[in-house]
Amino acid sequence: MKEVVEIELGGRKLKLETGQMAKQASGAVMVSYGDTVILVTAVGEDRSREGIDFLPLSVDYMEKGFAVGRIPGGFFRREIGRPSERETLRSRLIDRPIRPLFPKKYRKELQVIATVLSADPDIDPDTVAIVGASAALEISDIPFQGPIGAVRVGRSNGELVVNPSAAQLEKSDINLVVAGNHKGIVMVEGNALFASEDDLLEALFFAHEAIQPILEMQETLKSRCGKSKKTFEPPKEDESLAIRVAELSQKRIEEANKIAVKDERYAKRKAMVLEVMEELGPDFAERESEVREIINNLEKKYVRDMIISRKTRIDGRATTDVRSIDCQIGMLPRTHGSGLFTRGETQVLSVVTLGSSSDEQKVEALAGDEFKNFMLHYNFPPYCVGEARFLRGPSRREIGHGVLAERTMKAVMPSHDGFPYTVRVVTEVLESNGSSSMASVCASSLALMDAGVPLEKAVAGIAMGLIMEGDQAAILSDILGDEDHLGDMDFKVTGSAEGVVALQMDIKVAGVPKDVMRQALFQAKEGRLFILAEMNKAISGPRQELSPFAPRVLSIEIHPDKIRDIIGPGGKVIRQIIAETNTKIDVEDDGKVTIMSPDLAGCNMAVEMIEKLTAEAEVGSLYLGRVRKITDFGAFVEILPGTDGLVHISQLDHQRVQKVRDILNEGDEVLVKVLEIDRDGRIRLSRKAALGESISKARN
Repeated sequence: MKEVVEIELGGRKLKLETGQMAKQASGAVMVSYGDTVILVTAVGEDRSREGIDFLPLSVDYMEKGFAVGRIPGGFFRREIGRPSERETLRSRLIDRPIRPLFPKKYRKELQVIATVLSADPDIDPDTVAIVGASAALEISDIPFQGPIGAVRVGRSNGELVVNPSAAQLEKSDINLVVAGNHKGIVMVEGNALFASEDDLLEALFFAHEAIQPILEMQETLKSRCGKSKKTFEPPKEDESLAIRVAELSQKRIEEANKIAVKDERYAKRKAMVLEVMEELGPDFAERESEVREIINNLEKKYVRDMIISRKTRIDGRATTDVRSIDCQIGMLPRTHGSGLFTRGETQVLSVVTLGSSSDEQKVEALAGDEFKNFMLHYNFPPYCVGEARFLRGPSRREIGHGVLAERTMKAVMPSHDGFPYTVRVVTEVLESNGSSSMASVCASSLALMDAGVPLEKAVAGIAMGLIMEGDQAAILSDILGDEDHLGDMDFKVTGSAEGVVALQMDIKVAGVPKDVMRQALFQAKEGRLFILAEMNKAISGPRQELSPFAPRVLSIEIHPDKIRDIIGPGGKVIRQIIAETNTKIDVEDDGKVTIMSPDLAGCNMAVEMIEKLTAEAEVGSLYLGRVRKITDFGAFVEILPGTDGLVHISQLDHQRVQKVRDILNEGDEVLVKVLEIDRDGRIRLSRKAALGESISKARN
């Protein structure tokens, strides 16, 4: 039976429907907001996956061309299955807040699919899809510990707005997607324009309040038609084995976690498992995975207790300390800019390449095609963590980390008009022991300044962690990989000395209290300022000159009607200019012409040629022209390429002229002055007015 619940949210109606579509799924909800409609399904298998130590949850967000009345581009004219970057990011956005809300050790296959059926250009579907995923899981028989809600918060003209329109978002200096439950916030993703920590906290708490009605409507829907949840009992631990393993491993765990160097610590842990298995004897040879899990749990408890009780971390730092930092620039002589950022055992190399407008990336989206003149790509090769595996395309994680860094750097990039380059930054993680995404922000800032890109200011990033045990909480600055794995929060903050630019937060517990979040933000600020000071020692501002191997770019504006003069018949003219000047030329429909060359001389030559081709006559100016045609009443003189004017016989000389050919013939060069340009564009010239003037004064 069809059930519908709805509320008013941000000036629009948010509606959940179930019971009509996809009835064979464990749970299915049609969620509508404005004209955006998304079908979200949740399916839980009864079979468990053996031999894994993670939740087998897959989340897929799909956009269909028909949602905006478009036929997909490409040869097949259909969505071919490989998700776009946009779809990948939104899949991650749905996954992150729901993943922690399943029972521990739940190993049954789960799948959530969100399909956009209708897309309102004024509404981003991301928060709508999150709400739909939570609702579908809530009414299903899957043991989901929800619900969660999600909203977007913008700030336009100093006022916070829930789910702002596209127009409001354009004017916003804060843009956050916030997911939460009754207890607190569970996920944050977004950016700001150098917002203060207090402003961000206000936005986050505002979002949490706005989420509450969304939670209540899901609870209403569940009460009306929700299925009984499947019972799940996690596998019981063998207490006798647990005690025995604890006796054999406790001292070894303490010794291993006193080792600050990651590789040595991991080697000690590996040896510890083998030693414990050997001491247990051959009767336990088939239970190694069980023993490993017991040791992992003991280690997690030990490290967390060490941090909470003794305020000591694995590498010996205090909770607020940032690891040692080393910054280098300009290591790669043939690249346009490079930066190497090392923080502890995490190291990232960023490399900058400058290109022309033709190097822009075309991005197909439901709202229409977009063009990007700034790109940042994040790569996490297996060697950075000492592993060997097949190299494939970028993972969801790599795409997500790259976009986070890209959002940060885009906030300080110069306008395209002021710096008419297409800019690509590639970040290669060379070593990783936590916070590689934030290291990529720091390395990219260094590399862009090394390349001479006129950044507004330097930016840095830091990842914050959290350990919560009861009423006690420890906030960790610049977390290690182990602290991320064993902790309760991964909170990434990027920005400058003036304020925050981007946020990303994932919570593994039910919710983070407001006072803890406040402390985390201000502690992140202290860490960010320390990192910026270290970066400043390597380079304090953008270089004044580009690399000698970087192309030179000049931009000029011409009247759109003159584009055909530059192109010429079949492209003949522009090809000739390119060949003669060794340049690359892009002409846009609005008349903007971008010229790129290995050297400035080539650019200047091309500009001169284009200006001659597109120049327009000006009244009162002198021109050295060539007589193109003689008539009884005067001579037609070409003063600019493709531009003729008439010298009437009365304007040939101060004396009366009987015949035009007494003064001029076809092919003659003649200095003339423009007397008038009428409304139809006809040009009246005078030789008489130019007599006695120097040819050097001619504009052409």
